[in-house]
Amino acid sequence: MFCALVQRSALRHVDDEVLTKVMGYVHFYGDKRLAVPGAISVIATVLTTAAAAAIGDPAIIAADAAAILMLAGWFGVFLRISAPVNKRQTSAAEEGRTPDDARSLQERWDSVINLRAGLQGLAVAALLVGAVAGS
Repeated sequence: MFCALVQRSALRHVDDEVLTKVMGYVHFYGDKRLAVPGAISVIATVLTTAAAAAIGDPAIIAADAAAILMLAGWFGVFLRISAPVNKRQTSAAEEGRTPDDARSLQERWDSVINLRAGLQGLAVAALLVGAVAGS
């Protein structure tokens, strides 16, 4: 959410070299440190859906399955669009160079951040619906 609401606007005010260094190292650390929490979120959602299936409540199953679909969509967008940009920005930052297309790389990453934030929010909302339906 921070990236969608704050980071994108702030990065418009920096030059390409700063953009590359900042985002390259943000992705360097983010891709390493957020992989485990991301995997845990998917595993927990799958286990929640399995528990709902064991209970047999169709409303809970549907809500939890919707959360899985939202997370799958998030990962699809991340792997197809964001991860390649992350890799290029990280490599450039580590090598101390600024790509000729630094701004367009960031624009490509920015082009899906609202979608990614929305999918994560919808996944959490779906899990909440499942929890409320089960109570």
